[in-house]
Amino acid sequence: MEILLTKAADGTLRPLDEAQADLLKRYATDTLIRCEVKQVRNPRFHRKFFALLTLGFESWEPPILEYKGFEVQKDFEHFREDVTIAAGFYVVTTNLHGSVRLRAQSISFASMKQDEFERLYNAVANVLLQKVLTRYTRADLDQVINRVLGFCS
Repeated sequence: MEILLTKAADGTLRPLDEAQADLLKRYATDTLIRCEVKQVRNPRFHRKFFALLTLGFESWEPPILEYKGFEVQKDFEHFREDVTIAAGFYVVTTNLHGSVRLRAQSISFASMKQDEFERLYNAVANVLLQKVLTRYTRADLDQVINRVLGFCS
């Protein structure tokens, strides 16, 4: 699992945003966690990408489904993967049964350069506009994301 952290003035590492904090909540306090630390390409643009995903996720209303008596829950990480695949950024794999599977392309700095990451952002924005944020224009979406991030007044 990948969790985005930011280094605070006191030297501690803190979750980048609420979505990252939710991922970290899976671990109990005082749990020893092994991490490999890597600096991300453009932290501000990375935050913008996750703000876009968060807006889409919070706006998305999946159908109410049950599986073996349990209500199916929506999941941010699965949503991120699905949107990334729908945007055309995926790797084709196979499973033990010989079925073809699509896996979301990694967005790690080592796997994706900044220009490709920017293409991913635009493709994901288009997917969200078509499938989730259908009442938004691209200009509306950009304005909301910029407001969320404090890029404009």
